[in-house]
This record gives sequence, C-alpha cells and structure tokens, in this order.
Amino acid sequence: MTELTFACTGVRADRYAPGPALVFRLRITAADGARVHALTLRCQLRVEPARRRYQPPETDELRDLFGEPSSWGSTLHPMQFAQVPFTVSGFTGQTETDLVVPCTYDMDIAATRYFRALRDGEVPLLMLFSGTAFTGDGGFRAEPVPWDREARFRMPVRVWREMIEQHFPGCGWIRLPQETMDALLRYRSQRALPSWEATVRSLLGTTDQTEVVAT
Repeated sequence: MTELTFACTGVRADRYAPGPALVFRLRITAADGARVHALTLRCQLRVEPARRRYQPPETDELRDLFGEPSSWGSTLHPMQFAQVPFTVSGFTGQTETDLVVPCTYDMDIAATRYFRALRDGEVPLLMLFSGTAFTGDGGFRAEPVPWDREARFRMPVRVWREMIEQHFPGCGWIRLPQETMDALLRYRSQRALPSWEATVRSLLGTTDQTEVVAT
C-alpha cells in the first residue's frame, strides 16, 4: 500500500465564499515518490481544548461548555468541528491542496461557542483523514486511506474572527423556534418597531417578561 502523510501548513478566511468558510492549506506526501492518480478523502476536524491555556475572561465564557475550571482536568474533551469530503488531483511524490471548511455562527454549536469565547492565541485542531487512493505506476489500483492518517494544526483565533467579521460585521446570531419568532414578529408589528435590534432592546426594557409570549 502507498504510505500517505498529511500536514497542514496554513489557514485563511475565504473572502469570496457566500457564507463563512475557512481554507486550510494541506501538504500530502506519498512515500518513495509514489505516483497517485487521485484521492477521494474525508477530513474530520476536532478541537482539542486541553492543548491550550485560558485567561480569566475566557474561562468565564467557557463554564457553560466545560463546567467550573477546577474540573477542567477531566472535562476538556475533544469536540467535533466539521467533517468535509474533498478530492485531490493526481501527483507524484508530493502535492499541496486547499481544504474548504464551511462554518457557522450558530451559538447552539459547541465549537462555535468555544471559538467565540477565545480572545487571542490559537485553536488546537486535530485533522483526521480517510478515504480512497487511486495509485500505481504501471496500472490503476484503489487503496484505502485509514483513519489513523492525521495532522495537528494550531489555528490563529484571529483568522476565525476575521471570517465572522466578513459575514456578520459587528453582529451576533441566535437561532429561535418558529413559535418564538412568530411571537417576536407580532410584538414588533404591534409596536411598529423599525428593526429586530429595536425589538430586542424594547423587550430588554420590558418589566413584564411574559409580554412577548402573551401578546
């Protein structure tokens, strides 16, 4: 079997994507300069929170994910970030390619809440690769790429913040059930409020917290 190794050499925010996306630069090496006709791969990205330190403002926001800091020795488990299929065209020996990872600002997603809590520094990532390699000098054969193919990478927090700022400048995002959205729309319409921001600010100043539901 052809021995393949993977390394991540960089990351950037995709400025031209229709939604938030990160572009990881990958280097793939085939041992002994082997010829690879093509690769069809899956990459699973995991955050490894135990591989960095946290400042007091960060620990405050991460309590919801990991509990009290005194217990973090046993609660900082890896978390799923993304799973992305991709293909790589033919090469001999070594090649570099882009891995595009669509992202979300949905704060119900654990990885998003984790990224949002970090002020600076780096995000420790583990990238796991699997799939099929089509190889051979004098022919064409299919070989499995096992799940033990991996690469570690420390993504700068600023890259994630730049990506979010491109698509949601100065804003946050909340997902709500349809029933709650309908109630908010009635509240906004009945008071002729000009925007959703004005609607939320009005609610924050409302003494009767059940008014939006009862209206």
